[in-house]
Formats: sequence, structure tokens, C-alpha cells
Amino acid sequence: MFLSAGPAVAHHAFTAEFDAKKPIKMTGTVTKFEWTNPHAWFYLDVKDDSGTVTNWGFEMNSPNMLLRNGWTRNSLKVGDVITVEAFGARDGSHIGNAKSVTTSTGQQLLAAPNQGQ
Repeated sequence: MFLSAGPAVAHHAFTAEFDAKKPIKMTGTVTKFEWTNPHAWFYLDVKDDSGTVTNWGFEMNSPNMLLRNGWTRNSLKVGDVITVEAFGARDGSHIGNAKSVTTSTGQQLLAAPNQGQ
């Protein structure tokens, strides 16, 4: 008998983790970009008004759906300065569900898996 165990990936409902009534918008520097299923993620260092830097993580759609919206695995690079519009986490943690990303050249890319629906 041959048994194989793969990674367990739990899919979650948007409303379980994110709040569509908590829109956030911030600009920061990309520190990591994960082009993975079931959702791609990117991470930003964001500086607040007092100069404190906080690392935020943003969930996006699957790579397949992102490709259909004009993304590639090279759309974001470490060091890029971008602006993200997202829905904040219900628990107040530093994560969000990205709706869109605007690059430093002004290109806007849609990113949302659910957009609160």
C-alpha cells in the first residue's frame, strides 16, 4: 500500500477573515511576493506618520485569475513602491484582502479574490 500526504490547505470565506466595511489604502515597499495557490500574497513595509515601519501582508486572487487581470509572476518585485487598496482584517492584524494595486508607474492591477462578496 502506498500512501502520500500532501500539504493541507484550508480555504476560508472572505467574511470570516476580512471586513468589507474596513477599507484601507496604504503605500509601502514590497518585501516579498508569493505567486502561489490558492491565493497569491505580497508583503509591504509601511511607514506611519511617526516613522514606525510595520510589515503588512495582503492576500490576492489565485495566480490563474491574476493572469486574467493582467498580472504576471514578475508584476511585483522586492523594493517596488506600490499603493494598495484592500479590506482590513476583522481581528485588526496587519493583513488585508487586496482589491487593487497601483504601481509607481500608475498602472492599476485588480487583485481581489472576493471583493467582499
